Amino acid sequence: MNYEYITKGNIPSELSTYFNTNEAQLLHYYEPELGLFVVESPMVIERALAAGYEPVSFVMLDTVADKYCEQFGIIDKPIPVFVGDYETIADLTGVNITRGVLALMKRKPLESIEEITKNYKRIAVFDDVENPTNVGAMFRSAAALGIEAVILTASSADPLYRRASRVSVGTVFQIPWTKLDKKNNSSSDYIKELHKLSFKTAAMALTDNSISIDDPRLKSEEKLAIILGNEGFGLSDKVLEETDYTVKIPMQHNVDSLNVAAASSIVFWELTK
Repeated sequence: MNYEYITKGNIPSELSTYFNTNEAQLLHYYEPELGLFVVESPMVIERALAAGYEPVSFVMLDTVADKYCEQFGIIDKPIPVFVGDYETIADLTGVNITRGVLALMKRKPLESIEEITKNYKRIAVFDDVENPTNVGAMFRSAAALGIEAVILTASSADPLYRRASRVSVGTVFQIPWTKLDKKNNSSSDYIKELHKLSFKTAAMALTDNSISIDDPRLKSEEKLAIILGNEGFGLSDKVLEETDYTVKIPMQHNVDSLNVAAASSIVFWELTK
């Protein structure tokens, strides 16, 4: 493998995408073509590669480069691999790379709601979940607990943001998902489309007409979409008007809500059993 070595006096121009380009800029890097994203940690990168994402380049610590090139199956491939010592790369990228590797990858086209939910019976909708850490944690719970696909509204954090994919431990590359664009992002759009696809919708919210997550009607539904809302404001009135069920998690000690990632774990467990 022919490595390109990084030193403080020799910084290849190609590395600017790792440290001078933010994630929103990477998303639109080739606009109108699909953009890029950065992935970190060996397991997450492996899962991205297994899902068919195409690598553009890698940045690795010199002490682990041989190991990871073999592990990723790129020894004989013409993909740039930039290597350097820990201090140089950490200073350059501003990232703590204790696991020794970053990768720049190309995005893939997003599928429609109909395509992403085909043949599935338990899916989740992340409606305006803005925190990448929450999105990553929710994907990890979804993967572990039997959710088959995820839909994200346009205002939700991108699952391919580095923090989201890392927190998810790469499960964002294992569960089918799509993200709605701003032209197709009202509650009436996605809920009506799910209804056309024979899904009943269950919105997580504490209201006067909420039912418990262990209500037998929920489990009896053949196809169910579980909707979780924004960290601070929850779900819009419009979503709550249009959903088939409004669902709550029974709680004690006058606690009225949980962090959305924690709530997702509980409801996914209950409604996929």
